[in-house]
Amino acid sequence: MRLAEREHKLLEDALEAFIRGTGLHAAILADEPKTVEGRYPDAVIEVGGPGKPLRLATKIRAIDRAIALATAKQHLERLGKPGLLVTPYLTAELAAYCRTTLDLQFMDTAGNAYLRAPGLYVFIRGERPRGGVGRAAGTRGGGTAAALRVVFALLCAPELLNAPYRDIARAAGVALGGVGLVLLDLHGRGYVLGAQRTRDRRLREPGRLAEEWVTNYPIKLRPRLNPRRFGVADPRWWQQARLPEGAFWGGEVAAAKLTRHLNPTTYTIYIDPGKRREGIGLLVRDHRLRADPDGQLEILDAFWNFPGRAKQPDLVPPLLVYADLLATLDPRNLEIAKRIREEHVDHALRSA
Repeated sequence: MRLAEREHKLLEDALEAFIRGTGLHAAILADEPKTVEGRYPDAVIEVGGPGKPLRLATKIRAIDRAIALATAKQHLERLGKPGLLVTPYLTAELAAYCRTTLDLQFMDTAGNAYLRAPGLYVFIRGERPRGGVGRAAGTRGGGTAAALRVVFALLCAPELLNAPYRDIARAAGVALGGVGLVLLDLHGRGYVLGAQRTRDRRLREPGRLAEEWVTNYPIKLRPRLNPRRFGVADPRWWQQARLPEGAFWGGEVAAAKLTRHLNPTTYTIYIDPGKRREGIGLLVRDHRLRADPDGQLEILDAFWNFPGRAKQPDLVPPLLVYADLLATLDPRNLEIAKRIREEHVDHALRSA
C-alpha cells in the first residue's frame, strides 16, 4: 500500500527531525513493504549509525491519548517484525508511557524519539513542535456515539452492510435516519466500497476500522452507557455467578472465559437497557453487591442487538472484550488483548 502524500510528508519530517537531533542515519526504503499474513506496514525505514542499520516497519498515526498508543503497539506486533510508531507529536507523558509501560519505539516531527536495539539506544522527550502539529491521513473519524454503535454492528455482523437500513438501525440501537450518514462517511473515507442499490457493499481494511473504533470507544461511547459501580465481597464470585437474562460478561471476566489465562480483578457486565433495573436488582440480591463508586464491578448498557452469533452467549462480542482490555492500559491485560485479537477478532474481520 503506497503512502498518501500527507503521510509521506509526515514520515519525511519525522526522519529529518530524528537526524537533526541524533546525527544518526535514517531513510525510507525504496522497496515495497513486505507483507506478513497479508498485513502491510505503512512504510519501512532504515535507522542506524556506521554499523549495520536497523530496519523498522512503521505505523503512521496521530496520537492524543494512551489507548491510541496501545492499539498502535498491537498493530505493529502483528506485522511480525521490529516496528516503529511515527506520529506528528507526543507529549512528554505519552513518550514516557511508550518507554516505561509499552516498550513502543516511536519518533515524532518535533524530534522526540525512542529506539532500542543491540548497540543502539535513543530516548528523547520534551521537545516541542516548531510549528503547528498536523494530522496523519486516515487518523480522523470515529464520529459520534451513534456512529460508533453502527460501526460496531458492521464489524461484528458484516452481513448487515447490505441489509436494509432499518435492520442496521435495529442491530445498532440507533435512529433510522443516522444510518445513511454513517455509511456515507465510511464510504467517503474509503472503508466501504460498492453501492447499496446493487447490494455489493463491502468493508475495506476492516482491521484499520476496528483499531479506530477501539481507540474512540472508551472516550465517545462507553461513558454514555449509564455506568454504575458496585463492590463485591468475594473476588471469586464471578466463577459461580449466573447472569440474568439480557446480561453479558465483558472485560477481564470475558477474557478469562475466552483464554483461560487471566485471573480477573475487575468485573464488567453489559445488560440490555430494557432489562437493566430488574437485572441489577437480581445481581445485587444474589451476590450481595453494594453500590460503590470505586467498586471492582462495573455495569453498563448493552448497545447491540444481533443475538445468536456468539459461541459463548453469556459473553459480549470479542471486539468489545478486546476494547475493554486495552482501555485498562494494564500491561497484563494488553498481553491477553493481543491473544484475543489474534484468536477471535482477526478471524471475524477477515470474513468481513
